[in-house]
Amino acid sequence: MNVKTLIEEVKPNPDIPELASGDTVKVHCLIKEGDKERIQIFSGLVIRICRRADGGNFTVRRVAHGVGVERTFQFMSPLVAKVEVTRHGKVRRAKLFYLRKLSGKAARIKERRVL
Repeated sequence: MNVKTLIEEVKPNPDIPELASGDTVKVHCLIKEGDKERIQIFSGLVIRICRRADGGNFTVRRVAHGVGVERTFQFMSPLVAKVEVTRHGKVRRAKLFYLRKLSGKAARIKERRVL
């Protein structure tokens, strides 16, 4: 039995641009509270991208009030309203988990020039 026959075809979200590890992004996500909906912005650094058969996901990390917060978003999710890339980071790793141990100036990433 094939999984793709059991579920309908999931369409990719056109509002998510091409991302890479080390990019600084602003993710506009839809929050539902009771019967109300609003858009909340989660801005931070992309530390991981997983590309899989189900569409994949990416993890964004930021430091809020001295506490590191990570959030994972699905590429195919309709709850992601928009993703803006503010900086392209110059990194040599696919997974940036080492940034969890660093803080301050040590956690900075150089900017990559994009033509």
